[in-house]
Amino acid sequence: MTKIIHFLLAAVTTMVAVALSSCIDDEVSTSSSDILSFSTDTVKFDTVITKQGSPTKQFLVYNKGKKSLNISSIRVAGESKGHFFLNVDGMKGDEFHDVEVRGNDSIFVFVESRLDPTNQDAPEYLEDNIEFVTNNVTQKVAVTAWGQDVVILNDTTLKDGAHLTARKPYLVYGTLKVDTLAHATIDPGATLLFHDKASLLVKGQLNAIGTQQEPIVLRGDRLDHVVGEIGYDIMSNQWDGVFFDYGSYGNELQHVIMRGSTHGLQVTSSDMSRLALHMLNCVLHNATYLTLLGDNAWIEAEGTELSDAGLYVANFYGGKLRFVNCTFANYYLFAAIEGPILNLETSYSDGELAQFDAYFDNCIFYGNTDDLNVNELDGMNVFMRNCLLKSEGEDDACFISCVWGADPKFFTEREKYIFDYRLRDGSDAIALGDPSLCPSNARYDRYGVDRFLREGIDIGAYAWVPQEQELR
Repeated sequence: MTKIIHFLLAAVTTMVAVALSSCIDDEVSTSSSDILSFSTDTVKFDTVITKQGSPTKQFLVYNKGKKSLNISSIRVAGESKGHFFLNVDGMKGDEFHDVEVRGNDSIFVFVESRLDPTNQDAPEYLEDNIEFVTNNVTQKVAVTAWGQDVVILNDTTLKDGAHLTARKPYLVYGTLKVDTLAHATIDPGATLLFHDKASLLVKGQLNAIGTQQEPIVLRGDRLDHVVGEIGYDIMSNQWDGVFFDYGSYGNELQHVIMRGSTHGLQVTSSDMSRLALHMLNCVLHNATYLTLLGDNAWIEAEGTELSDAGLYVANFYGGKLRFVNCTFANYYLFAAIEGPILNLETSYSDGELAQFDAYFDNCIFYGNTDDLNVNELDGMNVFMRNCLLKSEGEDDACFISCVWGADPKFFTEREKYIFDYRLRDGSDAIALGDPSLCPSNARYDRYGVDRFLREGIDIGAYAWVPQEQELR
């Protein structure tokens, strides 16, 4: 009986070995008709800051034949001024030889870049090829990047008269500070790229005055994509934020687009009788906690979008506030939203009452959370006139001619990563604002659309454009 069992086991073992050997063909093809396939024909790096290491890209190399293939050479051709580095199946190097890919199998190739300075202001297009030689057949995968020179600001203090231009982007490490009593200027079209945890601290005065055609951009320094064609523009928590310190007054922001921060833009003031910050046609978008905080400060804004934050879109500890034709919206993507869109703090932690002198005129409050943290504004000296709110309610002495339980019908589609707070046809914000509340400097929205083209003015930061017309 024991001999029979041993015989059966030996037979089974032999059959398994034969079966396995029939599934795996270790023979290496030498035919020039047996070549490789690739998961992409081009590895694209988009914009890469020169002299800085890039994120890693990857692609797959397939052998779709039954026999193994020996790749006699894998290398970067070295045709451009850039430098592209490879990691083939876990091994780093500039060139690889005799890399075997078994039949019906694949290997990963990882690519990184470190580009030389282009010595020019505009981005320069760089292209190279990764060459694969198999059975004397050369195949290529293109690798491309836009190399961008930058001006590096590392814990830099701007003195009086400092001037940031639009010639090259600025890459900020640490804290970029406008010194006490200094007056600094940012030109139209300038771009400031902030590294992880970097910030802008204004102790003096800042004038950042962009235009519709040349906005000023404050954003993180990740210029690549999160996945597919989705860029890092949609990500919060990439850099710290912008802080206007105690004693900083007369700051002016026009056509400034700020996005992707942790703490947003924060304004503190020791004297509520002096204007701390004025904003026109700006965007404060996508912050981990809040896009705007005001602490006992005089802040004014027209035509400004404040959108998407994990805690509050805007939070005010008292202050003199004048917001006209602004959009406050929250469709924050990265976590459950913890608070209302607009949070009005009635007192400080020490029990001192916060003092308000606040008007929100022709503004929208809408999103995936509550509009306000309070149901009544009586006694707070806070007024909302001709505003659109998601909440059901009714007018009183503080809510005047408001549009309740309404839908602005934004173009935003959160599931598709589209965050566009302009108005669709049929929006409840169309023509229900009060033109007398909108100052002449806010006649044109951020896209250059005239708010006064029709008899009624639209509520919110953006004037409605009929959908048969092309949006800019």
